[in-house]
Amino acid sequence: MSRRHAATKRPVQNDPVYGNKLVAIFINQVMRNGKKSIAEKIVYGAFEAIKARIKNSDPIEIFERALEHIKPVVEVKSRRVGGATYQVPVEIQVSRALTLAMRWLIEFASKRGEKNMMLKLAGEIIDAADEDSSTGGSTGKGGAIKKREDTHRMAEANKAFAHYRW
Repeated sequence: MSRRHAATKRPVQNDPVYGNKLVAIFINQVMRNGKKSIAEKIVYGAFEAIKARIKNSDPIEIFERALEHIKPVVEVKSRRVGGATYQVPVEIQVSRALTLAMRWLIEFASKRGEKNMMLKLAGEIIDAADEDSSTGGSTGKGGAIKKREDTHRMAEANKAFAHYRW
């Protein structure tokens, strides 16, 4: 009998301000060194900046739309066959896609040039949430959107190795 136990996901409580699970998960992703109060200030401050920048808008709706635009559908994983390593495209589970989207949003927000993390995060969320009505998709503004496009392009380029999927 195995001594290993399968990892279980702990339920996340809704955040206190907006009552949204996604926001609570996002705050936990932003958090560094266990400083949750600082992470909450950053996220809620970013939502206030979004509300100030875009009049008559719900920052949660904009945040969720941004995550939808950033979430990747496929990614590549390395697979060693014989002596060669192939980049094999695989579909992503919803929870992993959401985690990647949040991670990329935080990563590219921190690289922006605004004054503080609140404004950087607000700018990246707004850029990711913008839609181009002519193409029906996102405009491609923001580093997180570009990262998703690069990931999809890499998977498309390696489609020939899809039969090595496991």
